[in-house]
Formats: sequence, C-alpha cells, structure tokens
Amino acid sequence: MRWSPIQKNPESYQKNPNLLDYAKTVVTFSWETMRNAFQGLPLAKGLNIAHEAVDRHADGPLRNRVALQWLGSEGASRAFTYADLKGQTSRFANILKGLGIGKADTVCVLTDRIPELYIAALGTLKNTSVFCPLFSAFGPEPIFQRLRKGDAKILLTTERYYRKKVSQLMDDLPSLKQVLLVDAKEHLGNDLLSFHKLMEESSDIYAIPPTDPEDIAVLHFTNGTTGMPKGALHAHGAALIHYMTGKFVMDFHPDDIFWCTADPGWVTGTSYGIISPLLHGITNIVDESDFDAMRWCQILASQKVTVWYTAPTAIRRFMRMGIDPVRQYDLSHLRLIHSVGEPLNPEAVVWGQKAMGLPIHDNWWQTETGGIMIANYPAMEIRPGSMGRPLPGIEAAIVQRTGKDRVKVIETAGVQGELALRPGWPSMFRGYLHDEARYRQCFVGGWYLTGDLAKRDADGYFWFVGRADDIIKTSGHMVGPFEVESTLMEHPAVAEAGVIGKPHPLIGEIVKAFVALKKGFAPSDELRQDIIGFARKKLGSAVAPKEIAFKPDLPKNKAGKIMRRLLKARELGLPEGDLSTLEDSE
Repeated sequence: MRWSPIQKNPESYQKNPNLLDYAKTVVTFSWETMRNAFQGLPLAKGLNIAHEAVDRHADGPLRNRVALQWLGSEGASRAFTYADLKGQTSRFANILKGLGIGKADTVCVLTDRIPELYIAALGTLKNTSVFCPLFSAFGPEPIFQRLRKGDAKILLTTERYYRKKVSQLMDDLPSLKQVLLVDAKEHLGNDLLSFHKLMEESSDIYAIPPTDPEDIAVLHFTNGTTGMPKGALHAHGAALIHYMTGKFVMDFHPDDIFWCTADPGWVTGTSYGIISPLLHGITNIVDESDFDAMRWCQILASQKVTVWYTAPTAIRRFMRMGIDPVRQYDLSHLRLIHSVGEPLNPEAVVWGQKAMGLPIHDNWWQTETGGIMIANYPAMEIRPGSMGRPLPGIEAAIVQRTGKDRVKVIETAGVQGELALRPGWPSMFRGYLHDEARYRQCFVGGWYLTGDLAKRDADGYFWFVGRADDIIKTSGHMVGPFEVESTLMEHPAVAEAGVIGKPHPLIGEIVKAFVALKKGFAPSDELRQDIIGFARKKLGSAVAPKEIAFKPDLPKNKAGKIMRRLLKARELGLPEGDLSTLEDSE
C-alpha cells in the first residue's frame, strides 16, 4: 500500500475534536449513550427523526437559529430558523394527514434543491410516512420505475417536471393518489393540487404520532446496472448513526455552518444534507445550483462554511481546472473537508492540503448502510487512499467466502477479501422493497457482505480495492481498478482515469485505461507512451495498463461516479444496460 501519512494534531484545529481518543472511545462506546442525546417524543412513545431534527430545537434555545440557509440559482436566498421549519413541516404533515396519507405510505419528491423539498422530507417523517426522494435529472423511465416499485401515494414536483416527465405515466401508476405542484397557484384538478394553496390552508400545529424506532422512514433507490434499481428501506432509528457520525466524523460543534453538496436524490444528500446537521442543531447550507467551481468557492467564503462534505468528482474537477481556492478566497473559517461517493484518490487528499489548506478526509459507506461506517477522523493521521477506520460501535472485517452460507475472517494484514460488517447497527437497511430474497442474500455467515473488495493494514486502516465485479484478472494477478486509476492520476497530465479489463486470449484480460487530461495537455502517442511508462515504473508491468485511450469526458452517473461497466460495454460492443443514472441522460 502506497501512502504518506498526513499527521493530524488536535491543536491545529479551531475546535477540540469530539473524537480525540479513538481507541478509548471504541472500548467505552454504547448506543445507549448516543440515544441519551435525543429527547424522544414528548406526548407519544418512540423516536421520530423529524422531532429530533427540528421540533426539539424549535421548542428550546435554538428556536431562532438558522436551520436551513437556501441559496437560489438566480441569486435569491431564504433563511429558515428552527421555529420556521417546525411550522412549515407541521403544515405539510397536516396536508398528508388530510389527504389520507398515513404511516408507511410512500411520499415521493421530484424537485431541484428548493426549500419545498426539505420541508416535504421532514413533514413526511413527522407523519410517519416514508420519504422517497427522486433525482430531478432522471428521465420518465427511471422515475416511473421508482414511483411504481415504491408504491408512491403522493408525488411533490413542479409543473415543468410533471408535464415533461410524469403526466404521461399517470395511467400506469394506480397507487399514486395525488400530485402536489410547488409552483401552481391554484388546484388544477382533484388529483393535481397546489402545494402552496394547501400550505396556506393548513395548520402549523401537528402532534407527531407514536413512532417506533423500527418504523420505516426513508426509501432510497440504489443505482441500477442492468436491472431494476433496488429500494433500500431505512428506519427512524437510523438517526442514531446520523447523530453519531455528525459528532465523531463531521465533528459538528454548536456554531458550525455545514454544507453537503449532495442532492437528496442520493442517500448522502438525505442522511447528511438534511438529517445529520439538523440533529445537531447547526446551520445547514443548501445550494440549488449544480457544480460551478467559482460559485462553490464563493459560497464557502461568503457563507463562512466551517465543515464541507463533497464528492471526489468535484474535487477532481477542481484539480483539473487548476484552481487554487485558498489563495483566491477567504477560507479561514473552513476547518474540515470530507469526501464520499467513491474512493478518494491519494493525490486528491494531498491536493486538498496544498490548494485548500486542509487535507480531505475520505469515508466509506453505502446506500444500504444508511450512514458512514468507516472514516478518517479529525484527530487521527490521514493515510491518503485509505477509507480510514471503523466507527465506534461498527464491527468491520475482511472475509472470504468458504461456502454458500459460510465465510472466513481474514486476520492477516494486507490480504485482499470482501469487506463485511457485523449486522445490527441502527441505520442498517431493513430490506429491499418487494425483494426479500435479494435482501437475504446480502447476509452470509453472520455478516453483511458489501460487495466491495478491500484490505486492512496492521493498524486497522481499511483500503478499498474495487467492486467485486470490477476486479481484473490478468496473467494470474487480481488487479483492482482503483489502484491503477490512482497511480495514473499521479502523472502530471492526468486529471481522471477509468480502468477496465479487456479480454485477451493468452492472459485472460489486459488492463486498459481511459484517461481525461488536465488543461494544457493534448493527446499524442508520445504522451500515451509516457503515461504507460510512468505506470509501469510505479505498478510493475503485470499491473500497469497495456492500452490507454484518451477520452475527455468519462461517463459518470448522476452522483459523479465513473461508470466502468459502461466503459467496458462500449469498448466490447456489449449491451449498455440501464442508463437511467447516466449523467446528462433524460
């Protein structure tokens, strides 16, 4: 494993980290301690995410603190205090109740990142209904799949998205009772209602009904590959993970201003773009616009963001553009940068130190885990390229399958295997909607098998190798694409890389890389040979790419992940499968 540690000294932070002694915290940790941070429903039994994230703050000293600072794409802005948010979310909960929507009924939201999305999410949770966000860039087919499979009863959207993406689907969605339009001034029919008219007529007082921690709160669909997307179900008890990771990983302090750039259409945008910061009673920034490097730097500076959570794709775009934010903007308030979505290449961690004045803390989790499971913590050294170490209360291991229902835990450091988690953490998904058999297949020998291959070093840091179905078998070697991609990015000309295995009659597969170049570099045979030589020197001839193709725009899904399986399908002339999550697809 190649890494140069970045030492983290607590005194270098503006705050003392909440997790200062990792080893001691792991030994003394209990979920009951985390549960004590919550109030519980005052007039009913149980744990409700929206009460803990909004109402308990609105009824206390944080009543007038800004909970949600919304920044519109056209320059408008709106600030919602915790008191404002309590009233607005209660109105929406009353709307749902009045429409006959109750416990476990699915409420889907198809909008851009506008305030109504966040009000609807929390109001849905208050009503003990199930919140299901849909990414607004989806076209009609993936929207139809999710509405139908999710048994949607209510859809909140805009007139534009309804006309363009939903209206033609209505006859095939018998469970969908009403569509609420956020920008319609009047009701357009019995089933096509004005959100704001209903809000004006609705009471801002709502008593949250009894909520069991096991009641389903959120339905998130994972990316489809060649088949239907899977609907992962999460319970209200997941709030324990959202709170704990906000405390130990994000290192939230009472006066923090937090910005998660993820859209709620992806699990990060719900777990950390809505729930986690509000559970801690801090100010949460929401930007309506898509990625714009200059705008993002301006937001970090003008909003005095202290903790920033973004994606490797965005970081690589900054790197590719040659931007040096710390010298162009006042980022003195920024004290922590986190990354998630796909493994963060070591070069990006080091770039953060140089260009942002701070290293970037990578962490690992999945839609199925509901929250961060493995992380690099503020008070610990960062090993660039590593996922970090497991959260307190989370048991992770490297395992090998030894039979249909058995696995063996690999105790030896540095040996590759499948990353597994011991079931039972609060945000563990409770099922795949309408697919119990597929859910059961995820659990083998007392472990949840993630489908990710990884290694663990002698100090307990985990290192991502690749998805099990991405591994390249070449001349008897098992090559993880991520390691090759990270090495290629060390070359001064390479901005991004996607690596696949290409069938070869003699050695099984050869490693082929698709490379996007940085500004100022042009494709040429000389550059291709230089990059191949560079990779061979770093990785050895058996692992280094045998072929390199220059490709200015690598295919990515809407969460920014490079779609290796699409690169492979196009290279080999194979069916491309489900393209609903492809960036810019409609």
